[in-house]
Amino acid sequence: MSPFDLNDQSAYQRWRDAKLNSYPQRVEQVMIEVNDIGQLSAAEHQALLDICKKTNMVVYRSTRALASKNQLKAVCSDFGLSHLDKNMYADDDGISALKVTGEKRQFDYIPYSDKPIRWHTDGYYNKLENSIRAMVLHCEQPSQAGGENQLLDHEIVYILMRDENPQYISALMRPDAMTIPPNIEQGVEIRPAQSGPVFSINPNTGDLHMRYTARTKSIEWNQNSDVLAAVSFLEHLLSSDMPYIYRYRLLANEGVLSNNVLHGRSKIQNGTDQDQQRTMYRARYYDRISGTSIISH
Repeated sequence: MSPFDLNDQSAYQRWRDAKLNSYPQRVEQVMIEVNDIGQLSAAEHQALLDICKKTNMVVYRSTRALASKNQLKAVCSDFGLSHLDKNMYADDDGISALKVTGEKRQFDYIPYSDKPIRWHTDGYYNKLENSIRAMVLHCEQPSQAGGENQLLDHEIVYILMRDENPQYISALMRPDAMTIPPNIEQGVEIRPAQSGPVFSINPNTGDLHMRYTARTKSIEWNQNSDVLAAVSFLEHLLSSDMPYIYRYRLLANEGVLSNNVLHGRSKIQNGTDQDQQRTMYRARYYDRISGTSIISH
């Protein structure tokens, strides 16, 4: 039995009702203050995990600064995250330092610019076997203004779409629903085209995974009428003011740990001083946060 099986309405209804029961509708309800994010106590670890079980994400606020990026990796390891996605701009330790840069090649990628980022899940261009199932975004230093994050649990999106029309889910589970064209730089193919579904089920845990970007460039949607109708409804949801969408501007020593929920950010406004230059550390994993699987509830 799987709540994500369109033929098993009773399993879906039980999971749906439990999911929506007392679901947090303010970002403050998914925030936890900890003494030192680099050295969590057992109680702090459990508090973070409990929120992740409900919403697939948690926002933490640490009293102490992170001593090193290795500390961040160690904390992630405590949550069962060990298989890092070492993308081309990650540092040698596999963690990316996201900041506005003037270097041409990196600036072409929106996370390294001051531009707003539309709704997406990380790694939507990856091969399916390298799906990003969890990530952490840690604020080392905020910008002078801007850079507010938007966060939305992909399981909530699934519920809203399935309740509206189960055919939307069926369409977005097609293996050719969304194609990311090849990444070509100076005539060299950096990454081949990648087709895949928007919604899929993790074959190892039975959990829901979402692969999505709201970008209109560098993306090709299947022109099937059901797919286009589903995409249109999804865009409508993401542009709404529903209470399930959390908005929060991360400050120094704060971060988000999540099962790669939908997220985006507003335009960054850096100041002229060095301490007004936004710096985020991002670690992306092929693992899901341990203890948040539907089979572990």
